[in-house]
Amino acid sequence: MNRIVCLLILVFATSCNYFEKKKVYPEDLLEEELQTFNWNEVDTYPTFSNCDSITAKEDNKICFQNTLVNNVNLFLENQNLAVSKDVNDTIRLKIIIDSNGILEVESIKIQPETIEEIPEIDSLLRQSLNGIPKIFPAIKRGQQVTTAFELPVIVKIN
Repeated sequence: MNRIVCLLILVFATSCNYFEKKKVYPEDLLEEELQTFNWNEVDTYPTFSNCDSITAKEDNKICFQNTLVNNVNLFLENQNLAVSKDVNDTIRLKIIIDSNGILEVESIKIQPETIEEIPEIDSLLRQSLNGIPKIFPAIKRGQQVTTAFELPVIVKIN
């Protein structure tokens, strides 16, 4: 009987460690969360009202880009540009859409030959983006976030 009592006392004395709570620090939780957080992906890409019905993430991104490119192309087509040499260029627009849905052009990469033929191409591209419909910003974890895109615009003038 003494052996059983001693064994029970030993079990109770050593089992107290199992009920001990570990203190969790908020800084540790934040650090762990930041390690697993993918900063390069958003839950929902920026969108226009005409793309709202699309549910697939990649399809929504394509709709957004196509709407921007179509808007730029329509604007450039209405400019009646005259050139002395054929122009065939892919212009790269780096744009930023902030958390309020405001579009800003960060940079425009244009070939020197295109600038020579159409010196006002930079300002025309910027003007074409002024007439775009309202943008709904990207969403990451329920919050509106700023995103950056590189938009290729193909310019062909014969």
